[in-house]
Amino acid sequence: MTLIIAGERSGVGKTTITLGILSYLKKYYSNIQSFKVGPDYIDPMFHQYVTGKPCYNLDSILTSESYIKTCYQQHIQTANYGLIEGVMGLFDGIPDGENVPIASTAQIALILDLPVILVLDCSRLSGSIAAIAMGFKNFNPNIKLEGLVLNKVGSDRHLELLKAFLAPLNIPIIGTIKRQENIVIPDRHLGLIPTNELPEMDLFIQELAELAENWFDWEQLLPLLKNTNKVSPEKPAPTVWVKNTYQRIRIAIAKDAAFNFYYADNLEILQQLGAELIEWSPLKDNQLPQEIKGLYFGGGFPEVFAQKLSENQVVLKAVKTAILSGIPTYAECGGLMYLCEKIIDFENNAWSMLGILPTTAVMGKRLKLGYYQAKVLKNTPLLSEGEIITGHEFHRSELRENPSHPLYEMQRFLSSQTNASVLEGWGNYPNVHGSYLHLHWGNRIDIPTRFVKSCREWNVI
Repeated sequence: MTLIIAGERSGVGKTTITLGILSYLKKYYSNIQSFKVGPDYIDPMFHQYVTGKPCYNLDSILTSESYIKTCYQQHIQTANYGLIEGVMGLFDGIPDGENVPIASTAQIALILDLPVILVLDCSRLSGSIAAIAMGFKNFNPNIKLEGLVLNKVGSDRHLELLKAFLAPLNIPIIGTIKRQENIVIPDRHLGLIPTNELPEMDLFIQELAELAENWFDWEQLLPLLKNTNKVSPEKPAPTVWVKNTYQRIRIAIAKDAAFNFYYADNLEILQQLGAELIEWSPLKDNQLPQEIKGLYFGGGFPEVFAQKLSENQVVLKAVKTAILSGIPTYAECGGLMYLCEKIIDFENNAWSMLGILPTTAVMGKRLKLGYYQAKVLKNTPLLSEGEIITGHEFHRSELRENPSHPLYEMQRFLSSQTNASVLEGWGNYPNVHGSYLHLHWGNRIDIPTRFVKSCREWNVI
């Protein structure tokens, strides 16, 4: 069995509570597997920091119900304990006419037939907490609501009132957390600050493990976390479909504080397809890795480190030379910004970048967030003209100039608006795929297959 931690809404404390549970399990037990509902990159970094194992995203829009089952079964089958962190509120998602919104935590709970623990923000509430809990319990009776975690409880008297009002509902109270102003994970414009920028993470995790020991009724909680039914997958997972018979090729993966948004599935699929992933840092390294056949720039925070990226002229020249020579290049969101002529940061400072794309990335206050369907307008190292893909965007920058050779005609997922499509993505070179759109390859093995094939066929002139 695996437990899903859900919230009544976004910002209720799910991530801190999830990390507390994972930290406790890591301290006293072993072999823990975690998952994250939705397209998030940063929360899985925190999971992996605690457990030492990749955290896998479960997203019914970016992948499919069958892939969610396969991914879950593949990675949980040998684990001793499992935990899934939900996204936003339990029923937050895209309406589908029933009480199971698409891409919601509730949908994942039903797909995988797993129990849910609901985190409630109890600040400024007493009797109304029962109405909220009853609403969640009755909104969709098929959800297995196994317990509550009462967060931000003000005092012992406050807790007595909450328990008294909740008692008639017969929902177990699994955890109680008093207001802890010192338990704060720093954040910025796209969410939490990634773990590699937090030097005191080890101490933070240690403190969380100690606090979690008293937060929860472990006699009730531990059985819900323990994986008592270790089973084999119903069918082989997509990440093991491929039996590579070719010599492995080296693909350079930009991996540092500026570029770190990668789905674990994507990297593992590349490896199954025969890629040797060579991590390197555009911030710190003074040269590209040797004998590479492809470049992969994920998302991240190039705007935060724009000055350092700009000052590393040796690497900028090396990367630009490689791209102009024809090396297959995939640049996603932050990677797209790196391909531009400049990045203008939040302080309106302009920093020179690669100059592959004749445009400038400008940081702004407006957050562009959502799922999109896109029709591919031209061939790239990953995609073929005419096909339809689904991806996710999450950024605060905009490009000053529109793409001269757009990759996509995009429309928000399930949008009813007419004439709402936009042109997006840059394909000025046949070997370059640059876009804000994040892609998960779990249900589209053809995409990384095409990328690896392009890399394998490329020869330095």
